[in-house]
Amino acid sequence: MDGALSGTRVLDFGRFIAGPFCAALLGDLGADVIRIERPGGGEDRWVTPVADDGTGALYFQCNRNKRSLTLAVGTAEGREVVRRLVADSDVVVANLPPATLAHLGLDDDTLRAIKPDIVLATVTAFGAGGPWSGKVGFDGLAQAMSGSQYLSGSPGEPTRSYVPFVDYGTAAFTALATVAAIHHRARTGEGQVVETALLKTALTMSNSAVIEQALRKPDRVGSRNRSQVAGPADTFATRDGWVIAMAIGGSQFSRWCEMVGAPELVSDPRFATDETRGIHGEALSTIMADWCAGRTSDEALAAMEAHKVPGGPLYSPQQVLDDPHVAAIGFLAPTPQRAAAVTPPVSRFPATMSASAPREPGRAPDLGEHTDEILGELGYDDATIADLRDKGIL
Repeated sequence: MDGALSGTRVLDFGRFIAGPFCAALLGDLGADVIRIERPGGGEDRWVTPVADDGTGALYFQCNRNKRSLTLAVGTAEGREVVRRLVADSDVVVANLPPATLAHLGLDDDTLRAIKPDIVLATVTAFGAGGPWSGKVGFDGLAQAMSGSQYLSGSPGEPTRSYVPFVDYGTAAFTALATVAAIHHRARTGEGQVVETALLKTALTMSNSAVIEQALRKPDRVGSRNRSQVAGPADTFATRDGWVIAMAIGGSQFSRWCEMVGAPELVSDPRFATDETRGIHGEALSTIMADWCAGRTSDEALAAMEAHKVPGGPLYSPQQVLDDPHVAAIGFLAPTPQRAAAVTPPVSRFPATMSASAPREPGRAPDLGEHTDEILGELGYDDATIADLRDKGIL
């Protein structure tokens, strides 16, 4: 079964997560994605090294379903290879600063001169139009500037999320906009520039908190894992681990009161609404903490299930690997990698599609694995390829 983007060629000049994972999502949907790295490999190839050769876990996830071409893009010969690639492609993904795009000949004007209907998908750290537009940055900076980090810790101790959710969210938004641009081109014949930004993604995800501050000025501070807008909603230690409980709405709160043996709390004016339960959430968390402390995680979760109080286990990465439900839904696909002695679990495309199923995760390519194949498709003969390699262009 062909994917929805079968027949679409994507050139991936991305770095780290936002660009490469965007391209990986397009590859999952059937596009032919060519990852272009400098000779020797980009720095993101080695993030969180897990393989004998130093290849990182991040690379295995973000570069599935791609072919690999090594190329010194800044050289005259490299620019000619890029020109030929662009002429035969549909999308260029490059999460690089505008000045770097122009320097490498990957800016919109240069690309459009080669292929007028090209779609250029770019990602910046802070977005165009402001005093920070020219700065480089990473996920953590966007978390910090969006209010997320401030609200995620405790007063005096802002806490950054370990998981780079801004990067992955930006990759998803970029892929969505790129698919829309491909659809637009199919209708009109017109290419365009798609630009996303880490800060815009972070502001999207923290928007409700910013709206609330603008309208009501609550001046919230962090409360660690405890929700400030409902309750009880927090993480709790059990006799053998941790669980999370999230009672939202009057019905769930009433069932929670029954579960912990405190039905009188239903009529307590402090807990009349989600808002007031959030305001007085520390008192509710104290009750739930005492209730959980005498139970195992399985016992606590069984009681929550019986009372239809939403709850779940709090897992370490190893417990994620061991969980029977995670295994049963089959989302983490065992994907052999030539560089790894143990087969790693790589996430599938995070949606199922009944008529155009996404690809299974394919092995991330070795550095330059498809260089000769791709250049051959562009018309380069063996002698020319060997000469380019001798010069260090490949």
